[in-house]
Amino acid sequence: MLIRQAMSKRPVTIPANVPVSTALEFMRQKNVHRLPVVDKRGRMVGIVAESDLLYASPSPATSLSVWEIHGLLAKLTVEKVMTRKVITISPDAPVEEAAQTMVAKGVGGLPVLDGKELVGIVTETDLFKVFIDMLGGRRHGARVYATIPGRKGSFMKIAQAVYKAGGDIIGLGLREAAEASGKVWEMTIKARDLPKTKLVAALKPVVNKIKDARST
Repeated sequence: MLIRQAMSKRPVTIPANVPVSTALEFMRQKNVHRLPVVDKRGRMVGIVAESDLLYASPSPATSLSVWEIHGLLAKLTVEKVMTRKVITISPDAPVEEAAQTMVAKGVGGLPVLDGKELVGIVTETDLFKVFIDMLGGRRHGARVYATIPGRKGSFMKIAQAVYKAGGDIIGLGLREAAEASGKVWEMTIKARDLPKTKLVAALKPVVNKIKDARST
């Protein structure tokens, strides 16, 4: 899957000259945690996260009066607290690239640029949705978590076993088992048109060990 299929299109943006207090309220209204910042021409010039705005607000323990606080916040704009060196991603990049970048850079979202044009934003929530869909989380069926041999042709045998039992695979997740050096993989598979007991029976001969089975 590519970023353009997972991203939130037409992202909510905010002008650079908006006061921090206004930006924070705007975020709460839109239920977002980060906003691309644009100039008067609509070009992205930075990004601001909710944490940036909160850190810029006075502490509840401040000795300033409410009028003094209001005056300071009115003068403090998004431009002064935003991140200018924005990490972005292309709409044609794979979704795993976004996940790897977010983990490596410790950020929760990436603006999506097609050339210089802001066309979307991809966030942790968007990637969670992809994860749910890939594992068939939105569909009813039988779900099995098992270890499988790390050999060529292993998954072909698994797919054939599900097909012969009358099932249809609607979700799949694979990862190498920790410290297994490719010899063992962990698999989560979800199938419809097949009761849990029949799915387990079909998979037992072609997997190493079934660790969990349930109907969802």
